[in-house]
Amino acid sequence: MNAALEAEGLVKRYGARTAVQDLSFTVPQGSIYGVLGPNGAGKSTTLRMLVGVLRPTEGHISLLGGPVTREALRRVGYLPEERGLYRSMSARSAIAYLARLKGTPSGKAFKRADALLNDHGLGKVKRKKVKTLSKGMAQKVQVLAAIAHEPDLIIFDEPFSGLDPVNQRVLEETIRAQAAAGRTILFSTHVMEHAERLCDRILLIAHGSKAFEGTVRDALALAPSVAVLETDGADYDLNAALAGRGFTMSEELGEHGNRRWRVKLENGHNSRQLLQACVEAGAPLSLFEPARASLHEAFVSLVGDKAMPDAAG
Repeated sequence: MNAALEAEGLVKRYGARTAVQDLSFTVPQGSIYGVLGPNGAGKSTTLRMLVGVLRPTEGHISLLGGPVTREALRRVGYLPEERGLYRSMSARSAIAYLARLKGTPSGKAFKRADALLNDHGLGKVKRKKVKTLSKGMAQKVQVLAAIAHEPDLIIFDEPFSGLDPVNQRVLEETIRAQAAAGRTILFSTHVMEHAERLCDRILLIAHGSKAFEGTVRDALALAPSVAVLETDGADYDLNAALAGRGFTMSEELGEHGNRRWRVKLENGHNSRQLLQACVEAGAPLSLFEPARASLHEAFVSLVGDKAMPDAAG
């Protein structure tokens, strides 16, 4: 497995506070790799060390097969958590400027800026100043600026933050397209659903330490089994009916005025025991089926609820 990036024993301390503790991971070349965890887990600190913004207190980083040098960083596209475009520049000029800083000739930089803006539905605003754009548009421009020099490795820090659901989907498509072009993408997020849809491998961080590293499938295998139930009518409370039986459940949006429940099968419980408990309680079931565990549930099983953001991110 060729690695686009390797980190070994990364530690970052600020005085007496340790932000990142003994973090090791490998990002395979050509993969989409997610760094996941709640806000404050150490994701941004980790990414800043990877691109040379911060120096590790301890540990070693190999970037594109060698040390983190200026030459290597020219082959990296980086979207920082703190967005920062020159607000008086036009959208195309801002993209071209950052591409030129990475070594792209001026004429080619502007051609790429125009092509990217047109391809992403921003052609009509390419000559407008960044300060006149909406927050979502400005963020899309900065994402495009990170990939305009056609880097080998793209690092996005919380790229979905501030985007509405439609533009989040557009960004997911952009990430897939960059991966299809042979580039390696690493992005951080606290919203598990993006990683679940996109990633080949993930790194789960809690309190600055690694909780898990591997494939999404392997992470999901660590979560308890789940069943989805639906009860007729809006008045029946399955949670109350099964109180004291050891089942953990949450309510979801049901159909046709019914109530839907997502039940974790943990502590030795299985679906047969759950069904028996529902029958004994006289639950008016209209649906009972096993369900795929979510990445959020896998992370909770690894680090606990207190270390997790809410499911919506």
